[in-house]
Amino acid sequence: MSIVRTSRLSVRASPGELEHWNHIAHQHGHATTSHWIRSLLTDAELAGHDGSRVSDELREIRCQLSRAGNNLNQLAHSAHCGDAVHCGAVLDELETLIRQCDALLSRSRRTSARRRCERSAVILH
Repeated sequence: MSIVRTSRLSVRASPGELEHWNHIAHQHGHATTSHWIRSLLTDAELAGHDGSRVSDELREIRCQLSRAGNNLNQLAHSAHCGDAVHCGAVLDELETLIRQCDALLSRSRRTSARRRCERSAVILH
C-alpha cells in the first residue's frame, strides 16, 4: 500500500545545488531527489539529530586535524635540521581523529550500507 502524499515541502536551491543533489541522490540509489531528502529527514528524526551536532563535531575534528598538521610540520622541520624525531604521539593523535571521523560517519550514515566508507588501511607505528 503506497502512502498518499498531499502536502508539499519546498526548499529553494540554485540550479547548481539542485543538479548536485540530484546526482548525489542517484549515486546513493534513490529513484528521486525527493525520496533521498525524505530518507535523510527520517534518518535525522530517528537518530535525534537536529543538524547542529554534526557540524559542531566536524568543526572540532577540523580543529584537531589542524593541530595534528602543525605537529607534523614541526616534526618535518626538526627532521630537516637533523634533530631526532619521535612521531608516535602524532600518529596516535591521527589514529584517534580517524576513529572519531569513522564514528561520526557511522552515525550519520547508519541506514545505508552503500554510503558507508570502509578504511582501506590502518596506520601502523
